[in-house]
Amino acid sequence: MFLVNHVRKWSILSLFAVLAGFLPPFGTLAEARDPIPVVVTIPVLKDLAEQIGGQYVRVTSLLSGYENEHTYSPKPTDLVAVRKARLLLEIGMGLEVWVSSLVKNAGDQSLRVITTSQGVELIRDDADAHGGTHHEGEAGNPHVWLDPENVAIMLRHITQAFIEVDPGHTAEYQANQAAYLRQLGQVQKELLERTQRLSDRRFIAHHPAWPYLAKRFSFEIVGTIQMQSGTEPSALHLQSLIEKVRRENIKVVVSEVQLSRRLPELLARETKAHIVVLTAMPGGLAGTGTYLDMLRYDVLQLADALETIS
Repeated sequence: MFLVNHVRKWSILSLFAVLAGFLPPFGTLAEARDPIPVVVTIPVLKDLAEQIGGQYVRVTSLLSGYENEHTYSPKPTDLVAVRKARLLLEIGMGLEVWVSSLVKNAGDQSLRVITTSQGVELIRDDADAHGGTHHEGEAGNPHVWLDPENVAIMLRHITQAFIEVDPGHTAEYQANQAAYLRQLGQVQKELLERTQRLSDRRFIAHHPAWPYLAKRFSFEIVGTIQMQSGTEPSALHLQSLIEKVRRENIKVVVSEVQLSRRLPELLARETKAHIVVLTAMPGGLAGTGTYLDMLRYDVLQLADALETIS
């Protein structure tokens, strides 16, 4: 009897030892939870959120990079994603006018909405310079992410939101933020050095997406074709732009992959100006999958066009 009990005892101990070999330590179990579900409105926020959150977040962007963020209509899958999310990151300033109804329909009272443009120095569109007013944002132009200095501010909001939801990984979030800010500063420095060599910095914009990029990198927007997304410019406005391009010998018209090229092509045909197609969102064109890639692409394409044609 003693031998049987002894053998049974060691068998049980052996079983526990085997199981222990397959089970992680208790501390690891506490850390091995699912990533935080985060929904963002546009791809630039997805990239920034993933840069800060890393493995601790799972980010879904409602837009892919090819849509017009002003006129986007949410899909049923967007509603499902928002219901599952703990955080929703937006630009704000009237850019995503469809977000409030989407959040309301989701009905999740615990969802936190983070407006990443808070604290950014806003640019109001100049009616004298552009021949109209951009009404997309109530307080200013909403395309704030096209200035890397503004992205640094947006990163602070994102980092703080992640820390508040997941304080256990504060050090990781802060380290990721610091590392990305170093990359951002280096890219900005490289692009500023490139644009300093330009003798002609003028271009016609398709719609008011570019004031922040123009201000940071010293480009000059001398006219805008389409002052509001979804509205057609008048024949008088188009004719005045054509005359301005001819009179002032403006060489470049910036179009956007998210918008129809019909009007920029009309202007180019009438004036012999050169069209440069840029993207205001990561993923809109090949080679623009991240924010830094997009920033490099847009600045270098525009600078090369201005330098080559001038």
